[in-house]
Amino acid sequence: MHRRHFVHSASLAFAAAAFPRRASAASLQRVGLELYSVRDAMRRDPEATLAAVRAIGYDDVELLWSFGNFGRTPAQVRASLDREGLKAPSAHLAPETLRSNWSKSLDDAALIGHQYLIVPSLPIDAARPLESWREWADTFNVAGAEARQAGIWLAFHNEPGHQRMIDGVVPYDLFLERTDPSVVRLQLDCGNMTMGGGDPMAYLRRHTVRYWSFHLKDVVADRSRDTELGQGIIDLPAFVQAIPEIDRKPCFVEQEGGPDPLASAGRNYRFVRSIGA
Repeated sequence: MHRRHFVHSASLAFAAAAFPRRASAASLQRVGLELYSVRDAMRRDPEATLAAVRAIGYDDVELLWSFGNFGRTPAQVRASLDREGLKAPSAHLAPETLRSNWSKSLDDAALIGHQYLIVPSLPIDAARPLESWREWADTFNVAGAEARQAGIWLAFHNEPGHQRMIDGVVPYDLFLERTDPSVVRLQLDCGNMTMGGGDPMAYLRRHTVRYWSFHLKDVVADRSRDTELGQGIIDLPAFVQAIPEIDRKPCFVEQEGGPDPLASAGRNYRFVRSIGA
């Protein structure tokens, strides 16, 4: 599809999506989209997709370094964001990056304008899983200290499997307790936490100072998959309202499945704005 026609169509489809921003210090001033939600469109035409995301009303995006930023260099990514008026407070990246030329990744993050580099999953050694989790936590502490010197935060994102017990231990809890809060922050995905059997509200209450970024995701009743916001079992208005100083903390809509991801991204944006966030 031609870029101009793509953007024009998206603008028509989502013209009613722009809700007024509330001025309250407790409100969500900016709404982001995790680009995994529209990964297929990004593969086909990243420039047109970013334009469509902006046309919906999103202020921010979370990039996918783990996807090679869809074949673009850091300089090209920064130029695309600037052209569309988008910010990218964070990116998801492969954990191995922490152990290989990490300083170059920090330079790239500064060029793009990231506040956070976030690891979403870990290659855990099945033969010695808990020790593997401990070793990765130690790696985060070292890499996180270097990131802080560069003005960047390293963070960890929870997946459903992180809640499954190993020898009576929840590995996510082990990781949380072993990492240093002064150099490692956490991104709480309320949908993934729910799918894994955890309680995102309980984690937010118990570890408030650790969570500085969020994925807003809803989940179907049997917790097998995600769904459009407001269509599942998570009380998203209560979750959003429970986040202290939310205007300082990047929040990203994410829906991993669905027949029309851009249309879902539009409806999800409207939902977030409708709940007074």
